[in-house]
Amino acid sequence: MFKAVRLNAETYPVEPDERAELERAGIEFVSIEGQSAEEILDAAAECDALLVISAYVPATVVARLDRCRIISRLGAGTDRIDVAAATRRGIVVANVPDFCANEQAEHAMALLLAFARRLPYMTAAMHRGEWTARSNPDVHRIAGRTLGLVGFGASARGVAIRARSFGLRLLAWVRSPDKYRDEATLLGVELVPFDQLLRHSDFVSIHLPLNEETRHFIDAEKLSLMKSTAVIINTARGAIIDEPALVKALQVRSIGGAALDVFEGVDVFALPGTPCDHPLLQLDHVILTPHCAGSSVESTYDSKVRGARHAVDVLSGRWPPFVVNPEVQPRRPLTRSI
Repeated sequence: MFKAVRLNAETYPVEPDERAELERAGIEFVSIEGQSAEEILDAAAECDALLVISAYVPATVVARLDRCRIISRLGAGTDRIDVAAATRRGIVVANVPDFCANEQAEHAMALLLAFARRLPYMTAAMHRGEWTARSNPDVHRIAGRTLGLVGFGASARGVAIRARSFGLRLLAWVRSPDKYRDEATLLGVELVPFDQLLRHSDFVSIHLPLNEETRHFIDAEKLSLMKSTAVIINTARGAIIDEPALVKALQVRSIGGAALDVFEGVDVFALPGTPCDHPLLQLDHVILTPHCAGSSVESTYDSKVRGARHAVDVLSGRWPPFVVNPEVQPRRPLTRSI
């Protein structure tokens, strides 16, 4: 019998249908939290499939997965998995890249609107009985302002579709503009150099994966190019922004604010009740959410069940539909689905 080990079972409880997908295929299902390499290996050293949501799977763990054929990420990003180490060991890495494109676009737009209309401030003022908050001088008409999209993948395009309804002018930057030019034109988005996007945008929304090229891509120099009234929005990955540089820019108010769902220095995957002391939490011109941009009842279910199906695919001798390391030589031959 094959064995599948599901990590993060406490922070992200197992869906009954997720378990059923594996057990219907005759696969033994084990679930643990797995916050440390030792805890993971105690349960998973002899597993055939490893299912991951937020745990780190470093090379030291991959090196001990002697039977594992697939690491299935029940979500999109794989920056916490050493994909190169898995590839060297013949382990397929799969993900569910499209499970929350709608939710992420909706959340980015919600953060923009909440900041532009100063909703947290207005709510706090209501509790204090300060009705004059309606005259806040920082509230400006959204229509006619400029939104810059850093990246132009599915979530960025989803934001563009929604933002057009609010009359925002749309800019975007991508490394390969010719690849996206037709779609950008169709959506009313102007592709521009990155410096130009930063200088002209009232809102800058990040839509990039995290890798060695994009880590700290938004650094102090790039932040200095933004308008003093501009707001940076990040629903992608926290480490794309140099967080200490962002904190400094916010503290001296060289930018207007930030609306963040992802962080480098805040462990939103820690167990509930874990205390956090971070300077972002002390600032009054930021909106912070706990990495929930991709979350909905529907997207959460989708990511877990489809991720389980990917494990079943590989253990049944088939390639899953989404493979992060297509160059891998799998430990057992896999066939393509027709």
